[in-house]
Amino acid sequence: MVKKRRKFTKEFKVEAVRLIVEEGRGTAEVSRELGVGVNSLDRWKKKYAEGKIDPFPGKGRLSPEDAELRRLKRENEVLRMERDILKKAAAIFSKDSL
Repeated sequence: MVKKRRKFTKEFKVEAVRLIVEEGRGTAEVSRELGVGVNSLDRWKKKYAEGKIDPFPGKGRLSPEDAELRRLKRENEVLRMERDILKKAAAIFSKDSL
């Protein structure tokens, strides 16, 4: 039997984290109460603590900060490849001119 992956709303996640952070309740206690795994609660708490504008964007979407970081990493990778190509080309042309 295959378990179907459960989905939780943003509001549910925020409320679960609030119970842990603001009310000072234990993660294990909240886990039993809500029927959510301790690891999930710890992950939600970590995302919430990062202080992002939208810690739970949902449905596989990235938060605006994470999307920008991903875009910048891709751009950085492209720029490094271009730099390496130019270095190799410069080395090839400098050997030919000698």
